[in-house]
Amino acid sequence: MGIARIDPIQDHRWHALMERHPDVCIFHTPGWLEALRRTYGFEPVAYTTARTGQELENGLVMCNVDSWLTGKRSVSLPFSDHCHPLVDSAGALEELLSAIHADRHRAQRKFVEIRPLALPLSTLNNVPYLGTHKSFYLHTLDLSRSVADIFSSFSKSERNAVRRAERENLVYQAGRSRSQLSGFYHLYVLTRRRHGVPPQPIKWFSNLIDCLGGQVTIRIAFKDSTPVAATLTLTFKRRIIYKYGCSDRKFNSLGAMPFLCWKAIQEAKYQGATEFDLGRSDLHHDGLIDFKDRLGANRSTLVYYRDTGPR
Repeated sequence: MGIARIDPIQDHRWHALMERHPDVCIFHTPGWLEALRRTYGFEPVAYTTARTGQELENGLVMCNVDSWLTGKRSVSLPFSDHCHPLVDSAGALEELLSAIHADRHRAQRKFVEIRPLALPLSTLNNVPYLGTHKSFYLHTLDLSRSVADIFSSFSKSERNAVRRAERENLVYQAGRSRSQLSGFYHLYVLTRRRHGVPPQPIKWFSNLIDCLGGQVTIRIAFKDSTPVAATLTLTFKRRIIYKYGCSDRKFNSLGAMPFLCWKAIQEAKYQGATEFDLGRSDLHHDGLIDFKDRLGANRSTLVYYRDTGPR
């Protein structure tokens, strides 16, 4: 069976696959891919077993990254916590991986990285050039329960933090206006500097809003007129994803971050969401892991895989 390579931004069949495949998330969507292209110049390509003109039954989307500093590589997908292959069988997945492996060698790319939620053991046995690269924790919160049950699953310290924020009369805003983006980005830069890592450019967040529209929500907590904490979440179908969180640590005692998460949960419930994906955490990031645990989220292991092997 041949493998086709399509443009997932322009090909209407990819848009149709987004509507019906059960494993689709926001990171597969043309909007997310377009934001990556506009900001970083990453060109997406989707591999599929469908012939020209056929409806897509599967697809594995990659971005080819060419950097003078780090070299040429393919990632599925940059800045995405996970991007599960949209396949209907283990055999189809192995065919797609084989084609991507061959393309890697033809283009002389250093590696291919995929970020699935999980891979079948048969695939790992049958694809010897694919090896474990890095592991993370992934936290998800079940929103199918009542609001009261969800709040009661918070640890006592997080419930108290939400109540403290309410007693402090923190002002809450949600939206995606230019002023809200500015407030979020100010806190984001503070947080990244505190952690010793460079911030992504504001253009990235502006492009996310332009390309995803109402699927992006910025939430900000203010003490008087001062922004003290902010989050950026993404919504797709019945799932909300916590993508970025940031704060001014001088105000951490006010409970603003649990307060913002609680606001996001309440609003997601109202909109019919059934899952809150709290994203990945580095295994050594104890503070972030503990915070997500205290929100009552389920913890699982997320493994990234790389093809670095020979032909």
